[in-house]
Amino acid sequence: MCRRLALVLFAISLGFVPARAQDKPTIVVHVFTIASGVKCPYDMTQLQAEAIAELKTQDAAQFNVVSDAVPNQTQVYTLDGEILEWHKGNVVERMTIAMGSVAGRENAKIHYWLTDKDGKKVFESTDIIRQIWMDNAKEQSTGTLGRPFGDKIADRLKEAKLVPAASAPAQ
Repeated sequence: MCRRLALVLFAISLGFVPARAQDKPTIVVHVFTIASGVKCPYDMTQLQAEAIAELKTQDAAQFNVVSDAVPNQTQVYTLDGEILEWHKGNVVERMTIAMGSVAGRENAKIHYWLTDKDGKKVFESTDIIRQIWMDNAKEQSTGTLGRPFGDKIADRLKEAKLVPAASAPAQ
């Protein structure tokens, strides 16, 4: 009898595990805009995809990351942003003056924020993202800033503390 009761309680407790996983906050990543007067040659939907991919890679244990709102979610945050500046960079300068350091690298200044489901800003940041060190390869739609774009946002969202420290995975 006692074993049966323990087995039933164990089975019931397992039923709560998937529900706990669905209780993760959801981040809806919108396409960033480009500030008036700024020339940025990249496809913003591709940068959105890079941000989603990096957030999923780095923070999948903490967040559900999607491009469209999901119905019936209790904790939903929306990530919006704007490209404030974009600078092409210069390969010669990068290789001769700085040997691949900050000088001469393609970069952009981005401003982004998270809002909760009521539209209240819960996190905001402005950062400069730079081409990966010594990376000369260019993708047609995101240039050399695609991965750094998503990576920077993923790093900063950890500062937003959307997940209580006790439930955040140890790093």
